[in-house]
Amino acid sequence: MLVLKLGMARNAGVLPLGKLLLLSSGCHRCLQLRRRPTRSSEHPGDFFRRNYSSVILKKDDGKNQTCERAHLLEVLEARMQQLQADNVTEMKCTDVQFVNRINITQLENHTGSKNLTFLPAREFDKSLNPDTTALRKERTAEKQPGKKGCVEKISPKSAFAPKKWIEKLDKEKHNKTKRQLSIAKKAKESSPYSKNKDVHNAKSMEPGRKSTSKGSSTKISQRAKSSALGTSQAVNADTEACTSLEAILAEVEDLEQHLNNWDPTAKLLEDDEGNKYGDTQRNILSYIEACAFNDDLDRAHQCVMFNHRLLTRRKQLNIKTYSTLMHMWAKKGSLGQIRNLFRLVEEAGLKPNLDSYVAALECMGRMENCTAHVIERCIQQLEENGFRIQDMFKTSVFHKDEREMVMKAIHVVNPNFQLFSEPEAQVCQSPLVSHFYSEVGPIKYPKLDLCFTELKERFDRQLKKEQANTIAIDSVEVTKPITEKMKRMRKRLADLRAKWQKSLLRAFRECKFHLAGDGNCPWKMNLYPYLCLLDDKEYVDIMLQCIPSIPPNGEALVIIGKELGNRVYNKYSVRKKIKNEMVDKIRDIYHAYAELLAKDTELNNLLPREYMMHLERKMNSGPSLFSEDSSWPHVLVVQLGTHLVNLMVREIKIPINTPNQTHEKSLIPALYHMYSFRSNRQIGFIKPHPILTQILSEAAETTLIFDSSVMPMVCPPIPWTSPRFGAYVLTPTKLMRCIEGAVQHQLLLEKCNSSDLHAVLDSLSQLGNCAWKVNKPILDLIISIFNDKGSEKLEIPPPLSEAPDMPKHERKCDMSPAAKSLLKRKIAWVRKRSAEMHSLRMDALYKLSIANHIRDEIFWFPHNMDFRGRTYPCPPYFNHLGSDVTRAVLLFAEGKPLGEHGLNWLKIHLVNLTGFKKSCSLKERLSYADEVIDDILDSADNPLTGRKWWMNADEPWQVLACCTEIAHAVRSPDPTKYISYFPVHQDGSCNGLQHYAALGRDVIGAASVNLMPCEVPQDVYNGVAQQVEEFRKQDAERDVKIAQILEGFISRKVVKQTVMTVVYGVTRFGGRLQIEKKLKEIEDFPKEHVWEASHYLVQQVFNSLKEMFTGTREIQDWLTESARVIARSGSSVEWVTPLGLPIVQPYHRTRTTLLRSSLQNFKLQINHDATQRPDTVKQKNAFPPNFIHSLDSTHMMLTTLYCYRAGITFVSVHDCFWTHALTVDIMNKICREQFVALHNQPILQDLSRFLVNKYRYNIPFDRKPKRLQEYKRMLEVLSKVLKRGEFDLEKVKESTYFFS
Repeated sequence: MLVLKLGMARNAGVLPLGKLLLLSSGCHRCLQLRRRPTRSSEHPGDFFRRNYSSVILKKDDGKNQTCERAHLLEVLEARMQQLQADNVTEMKCTDVQFVNRINITQLENHTGSKNLTFLPAREFDKSLNPDTTALRKERTAEKQPGKKGCVEKISPKSAFAPKKWIEKLDKEKHNKTKRQLSIAKKAKESSPYSKNKDVHNAKSMEPGRKSTSKGSSTKISQRAKSSALGTSQAVNADTEACTSLEAILAEVEDLEQHLNNWDPTAKLLEDDEGNKYGDTQRNILSYIEACAFNDDLDRAHQCVMFNHRLLTRRKQLNIKTYSTLMHMWAKKGSLGQIRNLFRLVEEAGLKPNLDSYVAALECMGRMENCTAHVIERCIQQLEENGFRIQDMFKTSVFHKDEREMVMKAIHVVNPNFQLFSEPEAQVCQSPLVSHFYSEVGPIKYPKLDLCFTELKERFDRQLKKEQANTIAIDSVEVTKPITEKMKRMRKRLADLRAKWQKSLLRAFRECKFHLAGDGNCPWKMNLYPYLCLLDDKEYVDIMLQCIPSIPPNGEALVIIGKELGNRVYNKYSVRKKIKNEMVDKIRDIYHAYAELLAKDTELNNLLPREYMMHLERKMNSGPSLFSEDSSWPHVLVVQLGTHLVNLMVREIKIPINTPNQTHEKSLIPALYHMYSFRSNRQIGFIKPHPILTQILSEAAETTLIFDSSVMPMVCPPIPWTSPRFGAYVLTPTKLMRCIEGAVQHQLLLEKCNSSDLHAVLDSLSQLGNCAWKVNKPILDLIISIFNDKGSEKLEIPPPLSEAPDMPKHERKCDMSPAAKSLLKRKIAWVRKRSAEMHSLRMDALYKLSIANHIRDEIFWFPHNMDFRGRTYPCPPYFNHLGSDVTRAVLLFAEGKPLGEHGLNWLKIHLVNLTGFKKSCSLKERLSYADEVIDDILDSADNPLTGRKWWMNADEPWQVLACCTEIAHAVRSPDPTKYISYFPVHQDGSCNGLQHYAALGRDVIGAASVNLMPCEVPQDVYNGVAQQVEEFRKQDAERDVKIAQILEGFISRKVVKQTVMTVVYGVTRFGGRLQIEKKLKEIEDFPKEHVWEASHYLVQQVFNSLKEMFTGTREIQDWLTESARVIARSGSSVEWVTPLGLPIVQPYHRTRTTLLRSSLQNFKLQINHDATQRPDTVKQKNAFPPNFIHSLDSTHMMLTTLYCYRAGITFVSVHDCFWTHALTVDIMNKICREQFVALHNQPILQDLSRFLVNKYRYNIPFDRKPKRLQEYKRMLEVLSKVLKRGEFDLEKVKESTYFFS
């Protein structure tokens, strides 16, 4: 039976319970006994003696006394209302019962007589000997004044008319005192042996008492009832009362702490230490950390003191903020200031964490005359709070020489202290990988084809790149001949940039000076600390680098501001790691780690993560490998970036007569701030002047500047060892990418047991360890077409010179309204088309330029994942998840011989890429490849001048690359020994439906998506199209007009996208738009019937899927309904993948934040704020696809781990798996085995059990029947057991076309 306290407000965090008792006339002696049982004030060196801080000056006490009392009364009133809960709920899974309980959360000191003298004798007697029936009648009468038999209270009139809330507070205090006196009386009479009895025992011992009902006003707590039953005489009334109150206080505090876990929206933004990470808390913490980086102690101290003095703002400070300030004072060796901060922490109702004691011990280590007694007292307090010194070195983050200073202080009192050798790390407990991690015997993992020395040299190169933070590369357009006009415009642009740099530098320094000199409000947070994180010139360079990337039609101010703010943050993060002296330690550890990967070393029996963690434990001196950098709030990033954009708009100017220099020059702004409407919203835009656009276009500069994180790594990535460390060397990288500004995902990961994430971390590390190289012949061919006006057919975007011309019209001529409307639509289309062409052209330019820059390199793509667990390479432009063009220029860096079946797999892969034989068997595809071998060889030899067979394929560039590989193989002396670097793909057959069919054991659905073995691949899209055609014929016979019009137009292509996406939650509206687009592409279809036809077809597609996949629809409906009832209860949907990855959906109601700037005022729409209620529509629509995505990512990660154990190369593009031609058969076997192993787990049962345990506490605070019905409905939905079909999962292992 679970006792739950209802009535507590969701944000019951105004003041902690212990602090409230201090502020009220509580039992101070009990509280002191509870908080410091062995502490006394007689020791002069008592470092952590707890009392109120003296930081608040006495002269402010008299001046602000009235204000402080008013604040205090308001806080007390709010807290009393929160803690005066009327009910305890005994909850079962199917019903809810209410049991009355007395309020025991605010107890006053009942041992003295002062608190009783103001009560009348009658009230005093009733409080000591309460008659519940009489009290109930009297309270009912008090609530109904004016009726017969009612007792009206008459209060004396005062000279002053108090406010209503003061009267209400006095009345509540009066009623509260009566209840407390009743508790005091029962506590004195209670026996210590009756404390462990429960409510049921109390009821059984009082047969005459009826169980309390919902409307009862008598509130008796479980502990008070139990104490009242076994009465005995106390030896010492006062002592026993204090003991009883102490026990009750412990119970209430424990219950309050447990009940806090019921508020999921609040707990999503809290870490294990209770630190809250709302926007305000993160804003303050980021400000303090920026001041710490700048060594601006005064500004940070004033900020903390200002927020601490105001009770309304004190709750915005978390223990991490205080600890950061403690570290700043520790660097100064100021133990007195740290002592004051510990007192402030207690005043704020917080508990010092390990980092607080690290700062104190660091300060003591820096002091020359710190006594051993003070250090002993600090260590004693640390241990009394439940910490251990060993934990301090295990979990805390150290910078520079902090670790040595702490050790120095400890050695003063314990010269023999040494760090214990840590036990072996726990093993991931998931049954899916238990064999992988617990296998006994010699294990050998694959190595890279690189020697130890080369790996160390590559790491040093990568480190230099990330320290520089930016990299300049040549554009692929450099091959264009340079004309005299280009030279002249480049020189002109260089002169303008020099002037812009001087102007921006001057303006930036002036702005900094004004922000720093705000002497009236030194405590007020502004942008000044963030403008001091880098050198002034670096800010100017960031602004200048942004100019060429602004499109001619302009870009939204918010987007540009966010980009600039993120660049500042990334540079700051790298500078912070350099300043904290982490670089040398990372270099030493990586050089040792390279021994595991190098081909000329013996070590190969550990996973990369395991060996990296071993090296971390071994090299446990100096700074920590990672720093707990707080991510900046989204509002702060935009605010900082907008500030820089404002300087750009104001200071960057160009001569108006730049094209023609015969006239006198006059300067005009190069960038304009303007407004435009997008989806009925007014958006601020930054648009370059046409003259600036013309200069940049005619200069045709050949240098592109990127952040180092945009480029692939030239050394193997650092393996992920925790949610905070992995991938790049210095560049900050999130393990789980998320919506800008959302932090709940990172906090959820950090709360996990580290061993639960081992499988996820290892799979990401293995994907990142795959080495790549560039396919140079294909890249050169693509670049030549790119510089020759591109080709839309081959997906190479043309330049803007090929954009459609703007329609011409005479301004003076009269036009009809219809002609004007047509002209506006044409102009809008041309502008939209030009913007699309510019975007596609720049994207292709970036990808090809990066590929050309690393054409002679071996490189790696570090990986992370999204909040569903789907993996992605970190470099955003050039990677294997890109388009057909990007994939075609990528090869494995390590080659393997084709072997006996490798050439056949290359041919089958080629036919798969063409899309010509999708419904044919593998033998038929292989025969087709042999039939067209002449076309394959001709494509390889004469790609642009031959028969151009490859150009008609679905993926033309990958087909051409495969043709070239086949040509080399068949022309080699022995194709079986030919070393191939080409990746061969195996794609899942509508993978989302495969997971649904396996979950429901749906026989018909399994056969439709190739889970069952068959001679030829089953095409679910053709099956749906045929079913839709049957429905159409039936309707046509009933003279349905649109069904008759659609005769001959229903094909696989029309329904494919809708079928593919319906499993991922596409709605009928979205499906109609997809079908409408496909119908418009059919030339012969009458365009006037497109809307009606698409509306008809989407209904038939959904009906067909419902007939073909009955189990799938039932599971999808259950997931949708579960998410709906969870969201309506006020929670976001959370679940844990079978590999132990925690997931939470970040869809919340939109919150508008006003951001003021000199350019414009923003209304930022924030929909990821976990303090807001969930967005029910988004939560329910997104849960089914997100859950399936988490399953396909789990399947991919399992395949990654076991392929690595088997020693084969493996990478993936979600549900498309890549490996060498030699190892396709091995990968296929592992892929099928892991799919069966995954779905042999009780996935839906585990999900139902998790959801019930997670959300059964979401009991409505009010007792309205409708709310209770919704709660009962939620439990019924979440605990629903879905029936499964008869499909045998083991047949998947025999299915040839499961992945093919």
